[in-house]
Amino acid sequence: MDRTSPVGFFDSGLGGISVLRGTLNLLPGEDYLYFGDSFHAPYGTRPLEEVRELSQAAAEHLLEQGAKAIVIACNTATSAAAAMLRERYPEIPIIGTEPALKPAVERHPGGRILVMATAMTLKEQKFFDLWDHFREQAEIVPVPCSGLMDFVERGELRGDRLEQFLLEKLDPFTKVPVDAVVLGCTHYPFLSSTIRRIVGRKTEILD
Repeated sequence: MDRTSPVGFFDSGLGGISVLRGTLNLLPGEDYLYFGDSFHAPYGTRPLEEVRELSQAAAEHLLEQGAKAIVIACNTATSAAAAMLRERYPEIPIIGTEPALKPAVERHPGGRILVMATAMTLKEQKFFDLWDHFREQAEIVPVPCSGLMDFVERGELRGDRLEQFLLEKLDPFTKVPVDAVVLGCTHYPFLSSTIRRIVGRKTEILD
C-alpha cells in the first residue's frame, strides 16, 4: 500500500466527522476519505448482523477508493464489527472507537460517571469488558440514548425538542451528583452545549 494513500473513515452518518476533525489536528499531513452512511442511520437500533454487513460494505467501499487504513468512527460499528474486519483484512490497520471511560475514571476515581451511548453499544461485549475493568474504581452508570443521534442527522443541534429529549434521558440519573459524562457516540459531541445545560457546569463532559 502506498504510504501516500488516504486514511478512510466511516460512520453511520455525520457523527464520525467529530473523530475526523480530531485526527486532522493530530495528523494534518495525511489525506482522508469519509463515508457517512446516513441512508442506513442509525446503526444503534439495527440487528447485530445487519450492522456487520453495513460495516463490511463501508470498509470495502473505502478500500476500493485506495484507503491504506480504516477508522471505524462509530462506537456501535466498532463494538459490532471491528474484530470481524480485522480478521478479514489482516494487512490493513483497522482503528476503532470506544467510550472514553478510561480517562473518565482516571480523572474521577471513586466518582459517579454516566456513559451515554446507543443501546447496542451498551449491550455489546466491548462495553461490558470496559465496564468490568473499571467498575471497582468508579460508579459507572450506562444511559441508553437511542434516538439522540437522529437530532444530529437532522441538523437539529439545539432547541426545545432536543432539550426535552435529553431531559427525559438524563433526569433519572442526575438527581444524584454526577462527576463526569462520557459521550459514547461520535454524534453526541455536536450536542454537548445542550448536554452541558442539563448536567451543570461542575460535571466534566468527555468525548
